[in-house]
Amino acid sequence: MSAIEVRNLNKTFKTQKKEAGLKGSLKGLFWRETLYKEAVKSVSFSLEEGELVGFLGPNGAGKTTLLKMLSGILYPTSGEAQVLGFTPWQRHRDYQRQFAIVMGQKNQLWWDLPPAESFLLNRDIYGVDHRTFQYTLDEMVELLDLKNLLNIPVRQLSLGQRMKCELVASLLHQPRVLFLDEPTIGLDVISQEKIRSFVKSYNRLKKTTVLLTSHYMQDVEQLCERVLVINHGGIVYDGPLTSLSNRYIDHKIIKIRFAEPQSATAPSNLKGIVEWDKHHALLKIQKKEVAQITHKLLGDFPIEDLSVEEVEVEEVIRRIFEERPDTENF
Repeated sequence: MSAIEVRNLNKTFKTQKKEAGLKGSLKGLFWRETLYKEAVKSVSFSLEEGELVGFLGPNGAGKTTLLKMLSGILYPTSGEAQVLGFTPWQRHRDYQRQFAIVMGQKNQLWWDLPPAESFLLNRDIYGVDHRTFQYTLDEMVELLDLKNLLNIPVRQLSLGQRMKCELVASLLHQPRVLFLDEPTIGLDVISQEKIRSFVKSYNRLKKTTVLLTSHYMQDVEQLCERVLVINHGGIVYDGPLTSLSNRYIDHKIIKIRFAEPQSATAPSNLKGIVEWDKHHALLKIQKKEVAQITHKLLGDFPIEDLSVEEVEVEEVIRRIFEERPDTENF
């Protein structure tokens, strides 16, 4: 059963251009040029209950705008969306009790109060009974190791500690759908790993549907089997993370460690050399030629170790992001 169903969703922002200076200000009193920005263009996809899906895109691609429409913060220009059977922007109370959104750059905790006070406030807002609230809180405090932080004012917590508390505040009412917008932004490596571990465990235990946006590829690689890639407002890829390279990358990487020192000058008759020294080499080879080149290398050079590797996911994503606005949507 689909938890999220999006069909031909569009969002266009209208702004007015103002010329600089006093003359521009006076002119603007009577006439301004109207500009239109298509933030989301004909986006369609669906998520099954319990899926944890990565949502990737460069700055300005439309990720946050789409999440805001799915959470009811923004109205679309056109198109349809159903989340748990509700139309998000109708802001039905029953829907608001079943989803949560965590934005890495927005705070929902009261700055001068300890997290425990904000948790109690959320309990009353969502009408969670006391026994369920305490059980859920204890469970998440244990998972995130927050026991010693609950009574410290939020302003005295580190960014990583605050982010963990933000997650707890969003999940106390046990939402069925969770939107995570850059949950690890600005965090150190250890804090990022703890957030990832928590999200993965929570998704597995509660079967919560999670749509995650992030600029850190490690977030997506460790958490998501499926990804949506949005560029210039439209979905350009929807499928397994492992299949991205097959669609966008036509080469593989061959890494070599020589058994004996070689000439420091790379041979001119060998294709795809990226790096070459006396002890190591790195080649970028077309996929269809990998077997031929590998055979030649093993026959012509004393090789201690040779590996053939797929291109890193980050490079694949970078190539997608660099595509022109008129790239065909898939």
